[in-house]
Amino acid sequence: MPREHTAVPPADFRSYYGRQILKTPVWNWTIAAYLFTGGLSAGSALLGAGADLTGRPGLRRVNRLGSMVAILVSLVLLVADLGRPERFHHMLRVAKPSSPMSVGTWILGAYGPFAVLAGIAELVPKRWRRTLIGRLIGGAARPAGVAAAAVAPAVASYTAVLLSQTAVPAWNDSHRHLPFMFTGSAAAAGAGLGLLLAPVDQTAPARRMAVAGVTMEVGAARLLEHRLGVTREAFMTGRPRHLMRASEILTVGGAVGAVVSGRRRWAVAASGVALLAGSALQRFGVFEAGVASTKDPKYVVVPQRERIAQRQTSSAHG
Repeated sequence: MPREHTAVPPADFRSYYGRQILKTPVWNWTIAAYLFTGGLSAGSALLGAGADLTGRPGLRRVNRLGSMVAILVSLVLLVADLGRPERFHHMLRVAKPSSPMSVGTWILGAYGPFAVLAGIAELVPKRWRRTLIGRLIGGAARPAGVAAAAVAPAVASYTAVLLSQTAVPAWNDSHRHLPFMFTGSAAAAGAGLGLLLAPVDQTAPARRMAVAGVTMEVGAARLLEHRLGVTREAFMTGRPRHLMRASEILTVGGAVGAVVSGRRRWAVAASGVALLAGSALQRFGVFEAGVASTKDPKYVVVPQRERIAQRQTSSAHG
C-alpha cells in the first residue's frame, strides 16, 4: 500500500501556546553587582596574601583594602536584595549542606571577618602601631590575610553554584562551567585592582595572576559555548551576547596589556581597568542570559525532550 502523507506537518512543540513556563527571577542589577564585588574581594584577598608573604607592601596594601571594601559592599548588596538585614543573621542559625544559600552564608561569615581585619591593619596610623591595640592588630594581620586567602576560592565560586542550582535554564545547564568562569574572573579582577593602584615595580604577581585568571575564564566560556545545547543561545544572542563579548575583549586585552606594558604607569593602569571592567561585564552577561532563558519556553522544553529521548535510547539499548 502506498504510504499516506499527512496534510499537517509534525508539530514542533515548544510550550502551551508558546507561553512562558518559568517565572522570571525578581532579582535586579544588585545581584549582578553582588556577584562581581564578591569575586573582586576574593581575588584581591589571594593577591594580597601573596604580596604579604613575598614582601610587596604596596601591592599588599592595595589588595587588602580592596578585599575589605569589596566584601563590605557585597554584603550591603546582599542585604539589600534580602530586604531586611536580620534575614542574613537568620540564615546563620542552621547549617544545611544541601542548600547553596546556607553554605554560601557560612562561607561569607567565615571569610568576612578575616578580610576586614586584614584591611583594618592597613589603616592603622604609624604613630599607633607601637600601642597595644596597634601591635595586636598588626600581629593578627598576616594570619587574617592568609585565612581570608584560604577561603577566597570558595567565595569566588559559591555564587556560581548558587545560580546553577536554580531552575533557570541558562544557569542550570552551565553548572559544570560557571564555577571556573567565576573563579577565573575573580582572579582577573583582583589582579586588575593591583595593576591599577599598586606601585609598578611590585605588580609582577598581579600580571601572572591576570594571565592565569583570564585563561581559566575564557577557556571555561569556550567550553560552555561548545558543550551546551540549545541553552547556549541565551548567552550568544541579544544583550547577553554583547556583554559577554565585551567582557572577553576587555579581559583578554587587559591580560595582554599586563604582559607587554612594562613599567609604563598609564599602560599598567589601563590594563587594570580593562580587567576590572571585563570581570564586571561577565557577571552582568551571565545574569542577563539567565533572565533571558526564562522568557523563551524553548530553553525549558527542548532540553527536556532531549533528555527523554536519551533515556529512551539508553533503555532500548539496555
